[in-house]
Amino acid sequence: MPDFSISTLVDMTIGLASGLNDEDRFNRLLDAVRKTIQCDCVALMSLQKETLIPLAMQGLTRDTMGRRFLIAEHPRLEQICHSSAPVRFNADCPLPDPFDGLLLDHDDDLPMHSCMGLPLRFGDSLLGVLTLDSLTPNAFERIPERSLEVLSAIAASTLKMALTFSQLEAQAKQTQLRLEELNEEAWERDGSELIGQSSAMQAMKSDLDVVAPSQFNILIHGETGVGKELVARTIHHQSARRRQPLIYVNCAAIPENLVESELFGHVKGAFTGADRDRMGKFALANGGTLFLDEIGELPLAAQSKILRALQNNEIQPVGMDKVQTIDVRILAATNRDLKHEVEAGRFRADLYHRLSVYPIYVPPLRERNGDITLLAGYLLEIARRKLGIVQLKIQQAALRYLIGYNWPGNVRELEHVINRAALKARARHPQQPLVTVSTEDIGLLEGTTHPRIETSPVQAERELPLNQGLREATDEFQRRLISEALTQADFNWAKAGRQLQMDRANLTRLAKRLGIEVTTTHDIKRQ
Repeated sequence: MPDFSISTLVDMTIGLASGLNDEDRFNRLLDAVRKTIQCDCVALMSLQKETLIPLAMQGLTRDTMGRRFLIAEHPRLEQICHSSAPVRFNADCPLPDPFDGLLLDHDDDLPMHSCMGLPLRFGDSLLGVLTLDSLTPNAFERIPERSLEVLSAIAASTLKMALTFSQLEAQAKQTQLRLEELNEEAWERDGSELIGQSSAMQAMKSDLDVVAPSQFNILIHGETGVGKELVARTIHHQSARRRQPLIYVNCAAIPENLVESELFGHVKGAFTGADRDRMGKFALANGGTLFLDEIGELPLAAQSKILRALQNNEIQPVGMDKVQTIDVRILAATNRDLKHEVEAGRFRADLYHRLSVYPIYVPPLRERNGDITLLAGYLLEIARRKLGIVQLKIQQAALRYLIGYNWPGNVRELEHVINRAALKARARHPQQPLVTVSTEDIGLLEGTTHPRIETSPVQAERELPLNQGLREATDEFQRRLISEALTQADFNWAKAGRQLQMDRANLTRLAKRLGIEVTTTHDIKRQ
């Protein structure tokens, strides 16, 4: 293969400089790479601590964007990260490819035959990697080394610009901070990333960016299982208190006669069984954040004590004559309608107003169009690590089944379903390095009929009414396909057009003919 031409490099750098945002620049970079080098898939990933996180991908299933690749678990990625030059793997290389079985439009388990990785270094720092894979053996052998070095430099500069001028750098630095022991334990145990690109999640993340750096006490409300605790931990870690502890209290689990002692502490002899002094949760959280989960379950007497602590920054342990000054930020969560609870006399109005200066609404999963795919990828990768599987993927039919479900239990229910299905899939194929989750593994979800086991695209669309004419059925299929593409592209017409392999203008004309309209609130209307 000849060296890159000057015009190719000029077009590449101009395209990157004219990108509207980081996502656009990353996709322009991958477009330029695929025009120059023939490959079946390409991925740009940033390095955060010991993990590679996808920033942009082409040719891979969309759920791959939700995966997180621990370098130590992927020997090819580890070799690329430790190299100072581009790395090409032979077609017969025994090391597993992290993208085997994840190629777009291929439900079968096709292994990659050619693999190449470019370490993206800026100065002495490794920022990330650019990987290219092909089903053709020895596809990258004839590319000049100098061309790959130039491509690495351009990609590294693009990534460095994004790290410097976006939140990526803040996130990378944040992961380097030394957290307090309690905080670190909760952070690693329950995960630390809000997965989702839907308009509902973007709106919530924007609210978090506004409120997290403040000192306001925050009320987080939403249905059971939506992830209110993860939102609280995100607020804490984006605040100036992130180096201080985040203390968790499940208000619904505290016996009513022990609420005051649990929250404010007690001295020895204060009551029967108080055989020593004990610090309460407020004192433990001093300087940091106190997360009061299910605050709507607290009795009125305890609510008045919390109100005093918020008003005066003072607490009084049970049995102690003097008060203690504290500095605590309160994050409260509930699945109840506290305004209704106030009207019913079950919650103090003054405490409600203290907490609801800037309420955060966590949307249920059924309102998060397009997020189930990303969450499935994220949860599959966690399940893969826990079960010790080399690769864990999901059939497209099974993914469609998950997308079509209403999820009354929200993200928590999805996590349980994925873990249970992964266990079943591994049990069916205990010795295989690549395990695929099917609709059979997922099983019957509450309130649904048994999932269909689809073996072809024709079978996948048998849900269409048989009493329709061919034209009407075709139009309905196109409406569904365009609506799904727009949702996955976060309502970006150009991006949806690329997914459907259509020009943007032709796509908008077809959508107009089919009666598809996207409102300003990113809802899809069909006439």
